Amino acid sequence: MKKPTEQHIKLAACKTLMVQGTTSDAGKTTLVAALCRVLARQHKKVAPFKPQNMALNSAVTPCGGEIGRAQAVQAIAANIAPQIDFNPILLKPNSDTGAQVIIHGKAISDMEASEYHSYKQVAMDAVLESHQRLQKNFEYIIVEGAGSPAEINLREGDIANMGFAEAADCPVIIIADIDKGGVFAHLVGTLALLSPSEQNRVVGFVINRFRGDISLLQSGLDWLEEQTKKPILGVLPYLHGLHIAAEDAIDDQQISQSTKLKVIVPVYPRTSNHNDFDALRWHPEIDFSFVYASESQTTPLPPADLIILPGSKNVRADLDFLKSQGWHTDIAKHLRYGGKVLGICGGYQMLGRSISDPLGIEGKTGTSEALGYIPMQTNLAANKTLLNVQGSMMLNNQTSNVTGYEIHAGQSQFDTISAPENTYNSLLQINNQASGYVSSDNKIAGSYLHGIFDEPEALQLILAWCGAEISLPESYEEQQNKAINALADACEKHLNLSQLNDILTHWGTQDD
Repeated sequence: MKKPTEQHIKLAACKTLMVQGTTSDAGKTTLVAALCRVLARQHKKVAPFKPQNMALNSAVTPCGGEIGRAQAVQAIAANIAPQIDFNPILLKPNSDTGAQVIIHGKAISDMEASEYHSYKQVAMDAVLESHQRLQKNFEYIIVEGAGSPAEINLREGDIANMGFAEAADCPVIIIADIDKGGVFAHLVGTLALLSPSEQNRVVGFVINRFRGDISLLQSGLDWLEEQTKKPILGVLPYLHGLHIAAEDAIDDQQISQSTKLKVIVPVYPRTSNHNDFDALRWHPEIDFSFVYASESQTTPLPPADLIILPGSKNVRADLDFLKSQGWHTDIAKHLRYGGKVLGICGGYQMLGRSISDPLGIEGKTGTSEALGYIPMQTNLAANKTLLNVQGSMMLNNQTSNVTGYEIHAGQSQFDTISAPENTYNSLLQINNQASGYVSSDNKIAGSYLHGIFDEPEALQLILAWCGAEISLPESYEEQQNKAINALADACEKHLNLSQLNDILTHWGTQDD
């Protein structure tokens, strides 16, 4: 047998485990976060990893790269700063058939689904490059799959699930959500649709979100192990009141029972970074809701104290959608009755006078007339702004520290000729420079800053601007850590971690 080199020994010492799911939202993201925190508690150097993520929620790394928001949360769980290698491929849909392709933190182009399919080998090279870099710096890599590994039409050239697991030669556990029903069919069917080599690398199952008496499930667990010859590594309970950032799908679970302040967010087809509103949604004194359009008729915006226009991955198309629903007239009525409006990123651009896309960055070239409340014009540019931001916010002559991040292709300029500077105020001061907008009548504000609600004092100040005095909440980071710790506690109690560690220790050490 050939003696391994020092480099091979170092790489072999890094243990990689992949978590795949029977469906989307089976619990892959939260299990990866939980395992990262469990290992971090043991003072292990652990990194999260998702080869390919399709999501409109993203985060900015310290080096100015863009990764999926879920991997930023998993980095918090691992007690480390986010890195571009944690999510080497990020796809941000900008139409029903196309997406912006981001590799190693930078957008390279827009591609249709068929075009990207032929590009997958290049993407796989980028994925393996990131994985190899992480192997050199970490003891453990906990990998999150995407969707289901049993999607027959996506198997060829797969880089998100078993394609990566085979290339990296790592073991896989499969998680399924029992709360949705059909958990045994999901697990048996998923395993059956895998190739023999893929089946062999599945080392066990995890059942997620179980409610009730575990003894009533035991006969099913025994049957599943006998049928598949795979161990059940654990049954995780349903955790109530778990506030953790969603990976992509908008989490519209209503938290508040209060009517101290009513806040609504209209949802358009390419709404992005909806995690911006978690701090609002989780606060017990805020009545928060997303407003969805009806498929059969226009849906008016309900009465509220504050309307927030969120970010968008295709701002001109989403602006057209907003107008088609009649929401622009609802916003005008809301302002006439004294309500407040806040725009974030794409929503901020919509509040301006025009949005131009001369290069076709997000869709067809052209210019759209915006809502006209802010005297500014926006042009979409090829180079995307990616910044982590710290600064201050001023509203009602009160100041608060604020943190967040900017992710936008638009570059906006104020019309200072027809609207002199003394007719409005800047919302923010970033690096001693004015940023954002507050109208002279104090009803409209906007900014490119995502995460503007995450600092407790900033959230309190914005809602005071709307006329509500709320109690000071926990910071967003504190809430995330509390949720991650609850997940880790559940794993330490309900998963067979010693069996899992034994699997990882012995994986790949047998002679061929």
